[in-house]
Amino acid sequence: MKTVKIVGVPEHFNLPWHLCIENGEFEAENIDLQWKNIPEGTGKMCQMLRDGEADIAVILTEGIIKDIVAGNPSKIVQIYVQSPLIWGIHVAAKSDFKTIKDLKNKKAAISRLGSGSQLMAYVNANEQGWETDNLEFEIINTIDGAVEALTNGTADYFMWERFMTKPLVDQGIFRRVGDCPTPWPSFVIAVREEFLKKNPKIVEKILETINSTTHDFTLIPDIDKTLSEIFNQKLEDIQEWLKLTQWSQKNLTEKAFIKIQNQLFDLGIIDKKITFVEIVKAL
Repeated sequence: MKTVKIVGVPEHFNLPWHLCIENGEFEAENIDLQWKNIPEGTGKMCQMLRDGEADIAVILTEGIIKDIVAGNPSKIVQIYVQSPLIWGIHVAAKSDFKTIKDLKNKKAAISRLGSGSQLMAYVNANEQGWETDNLEFEIINTIDGAVEALTNGTADYFMWERFMTKPLVDQGIFRRVGDCPTPWPSFVIAVREEFLKKNPKIVEKILETINSTTHDFTLIPDIDKTLSEIFNQKLEDIQEWLKLTQWSQKNLTEKAFIKIQNQLFDLGIIDKKITFVEIVKAL
């Protein structure tokens, strides 16, 4: 039995992994896939790949590309979710901010440096025509930290996946002033190079197994009810999310990679460009 350490965020996107683990599908392939939830998100997962604490990460596209460009010895082996991630832009329910425009030169709460919540603040600022040099950040680690920061006024707004944050909007803790979808596929699967070189067949088996589940995920009986219960979401929100979410079983093409890297470079998220083969590995 080969032990493989995998990390991802505790969000609805990753339920297919948990179902495969619970159903013993990896075990049937002689793989002990040990999943660890990382509520701090992409910045933390990049660090875990670098430190060898994780072999595989299901991770935000922009975050892992930025970190590989900065020296993370990992490779993208597949797109996991093709559809954009819809980032809700949230403020404290009682704040005076009414629109996205009110947030110019205000402080963004981010989970960590290099996290999606930070990188998407740059994307949003660019879309609004703001000077990205003026962006200010407050590190809050988790969504609970964001609640505290926005409520106390140590940060002004917080960008996080819209549907996962919806319960806080429904409870009257946050108010959503707008959305900012990613201009690229939302999640990819990244593997530490050292692990990949030693275990290519294991990684192939893992991808085959998860792809089989994501391919038919929406056809699973009552999957909407299951997701609603697990993630404390309203059924109609989950049904909308399922309609918008498109899983992928393919890898990033060179054309798509070049487009994403150019966008990240133009936004100032990365300060240099690297080649396709340095970042993507086809299995």
